[in-house]
Amino acid sequence: MSNDLSQFSMHDLFRLEVEGQREILTAGLLALERQHSAADQLEACMRAAHSLKGAARIVGLSAAVSVAHAMEDCFVAAQQGQVILRKSRIDLLFRGVDLLVLIAATPEAEAAKWTSAAPPEVADFQRDLAAALATDADAETEAMTVMEAAAPESALAASEAAMAGVAATSISPAAAADAKDRTLRVSAQNLNRLLGLSGESLVESRWLTPFAESLLRLKRMQGIAGRRLNALQESLSGLALDDRAQTDLADVRHKFAECEHFLAQRLADLESFDQRSGSVARRLYDEAIACRMRPFSDRIQAFPRMVRDLSHELHKQAVLEVIGESTQVDRDVLERLEAPLTHLLRNSIDHGIETAEERLAAGKPAEGVIRLEARHAAGMLQISVSDDGRGIDLDQVRRTVVVRGLIDQATADQLTEAELLEFLFLPGFTVKETVTEISGRGVGLDAVQNMVKQLRGSLRVSTEPGQGARFQMHLPLTISVVRALLTEIGGEPYAFPLAFIVNTLSVPRQDIQVLEGRQHFSSEGRQIGLVVALQVFGGSDAGLGRNELPVVVVGDQNNKYGVVVDRFLGVRELVVHPLDPRLGKIKDVSAGALLETGVPALIVDVYDLIRSIDKLIATGHLSKVGTASDELRKGPRRKRVLVVDDSLTVRELERKLIESGGFEVEVAVDGADGWNAVRVGHFDLVVTDVDMPRLDGIGLVTLIKQDPRLQSVPVMIVSYKDREEDRQRGLEAGADFYLTKGSFHDETLLQAVRDLVGEADDGTSA
Repeated sequence: MSNDLSQFSMHDLFRLEVEGQREILTAGLLALERQHSAADQLEACMRAAHSLKGAARIVGLSAAVSVAHAMEDCFVAAQQGQVILRKSRIDLLFRGVDLLVLIAATPEAEAAKWTSAAPPEVADFQRDLAAALATDADAETEAMTVMEAAAPESALAASEAAMAGVAATSISPAAAADAKDRTLRVSAQNLNRLLGLSGESLVESRWLTPFAESLLRLKRMQGIAGRRLNALQESLSGLALDDRAQTDLADVRHKFAECEHFLAQRLADLESFDQRSGSVARRLYDEAIACRMRPFSDRIQAFPRMVRDLSHELHKQAVLEVIGESTQVDRDVLERLEAPLTHLLRNSIDHGIETAEERLAAGKPAEGVIRLEARHAAGMLQISVSDDGRGIDLDQVRRTVVVRGLIDQATADQLTEAELLEFLFLPGFTVKETVTEISGRGVGLDAVQNMVKQLRGSLRVSTEPGQGARFQMHLPLTISVVRALLTEIGGEPYAFPLAFIVNTLSVPRQDIQVLEGRQHFSSEGRQIGLVVALQVFGGSDAGLGRNELPVVVVGDQNNKYGVVVDRFLGVRELVVHPLDPRLGKIKDVSAGALLETGVPALIVDVYDLIRSIDKLIATGHLSKVGTASDELRKGPRRKRVLVVDDSLTVRELERKLIESGGFEVEVAVDGADGWNAVRVGHFDLVVTDVDMPRLDGIGLVTLIKQDPRLQSVPVMIVSYKDREEDRQRGLEAGADFYLTKGSFHDETLLQAVRDLVGEADDGTSA
């Protein structure tokens, strides 16, 4: 692709220049802080400042000229041995880098303030740098100076601003710096369309294989017909045939031989074309995927600076080591990694790395090391953040979970290390007793885990007391393609992403046990609950009459389920097709895909599936193996009511009250969950709260009444708040009844239900 820069203004080119030179300056300053007299780094930094000074002069940004010139003088003085670049001076030079980035990032229409030589920010920088250079080197200390304290931003804020600058840049600095890496700006939408078309091309090319197999079958049928013709000719050989009959028979044999020869040639041509077409489609698809891949280094340039600034702010010494900078990562995955990696790095500095005094007392180097590593392994992307700090205090975690009332002391004492570490990912969980600007609010690790789940990956943590901790993410190489186990459920194909599968196995029916009313089987010394996929997804006969049941085990270390499917169809590499956003969140499904036969398949949302299973268990509606399909065929014997409420207490109260009247009740935890349930299930009545997250009750009523299939379903609104505006809005949306929670008792609610749908038993059976 062409690197056509003619479309950029001079200001745009200067911005690109600053982004490229900023990387050189940042890397050089970090190295100089560790080795003050590194000649190669001083030379690189001096040249970068000199280049920026010239570029700024060309575009008329006098303020940038002044900043770059002051920095260049500082580097020259260091080269000549006149000054030593200690921490205080490095901090000021980083401040100069941030000023240059700020100037370059200013839109051209607003850049007039930087055309004067010394606006206030620049004048302050020049004065502070000159004062720092005039300070006697022997008198310098590592403490924060008055000049640093007067800076408009803290070192941490400056590093965060620098990171924001990286994220806002639309063109890779490496691409601008390296003329050989010729690039062209392409929108993400166009790139996604290209990938989608290449994926469709790959799917279409696979259609030729089953077509060729059908022609092979035709060839076999033709061979059978040929043998029958030979037998017919032999049976007729003893009969006296006239010349015409013999001629016709010979002509048929000749034509049949021609057909055999022609079919064999065409089949050979088709097989050759199939191979070429498949190869071209695969190469096209691989190239489209490659266009989405970027080196890991593209989004981590600001991390070494951030680690340096934050460790100094916490009066610690730490350095970031990056391994696998060239590892290729899907650009969408890469963009979504920045925030969670920031959380993990900050966590390592604040919680893991000790102060220099503590490290020396423990026999460690004063400077801690944080390692950020990216690599490909077993078809997955592995990202790890580790440190050589104090590790995670498991006893403190154990005490915290008890103090916060999450579990009792007896249970806490029995938890394994892996089970204890799982608490770190709970929202709001923290072992810190005080809140600081860095941490203590219990946010961060839960956000990391949520991001990993969204990317169809997994997150593991391990620790060694006194030696450090390690957080490891296992992610798909690209979110555009998923390797999945294709299964059949209710006669339809469903794909389980391999990243979410614990294992697969065939469970003999005689190995199924019943514990506390639920079916289990034993695997690797653990009891795993058994669930029929047909009950969750719906469909035709599950075909569970076999003695060996195909089971997909999903879940985590503490909560696993065995999902019984009809059969395994094998592992596939599927192109992910996002569902139309107008459909909203489809229950238990994350996306779709096309198989090589052109048949659509649904990709399972495993986390949503586990929530659905938990709901079936909580409501006591979990079917047993061998009865699920029978229940589906029989149809409902009792009228079904859907209760929608975000309060567990209210939800269960209403469920028990309505069930006491003989009705079958299903529950939903909020409006969005209720909308998913009412679309895929059959209900005679919906009972909903008003105030709920994601989708409130008024919105749910509106959706139900606007759907032609559902508008006849009665809806009752039950609310604690007897607000006239809510009542009016609900009735206008189409609600059939409005009842306040404070005014109903058992008979009131049940009578309202009966008034809307009649008695519980509808007297029908399928």
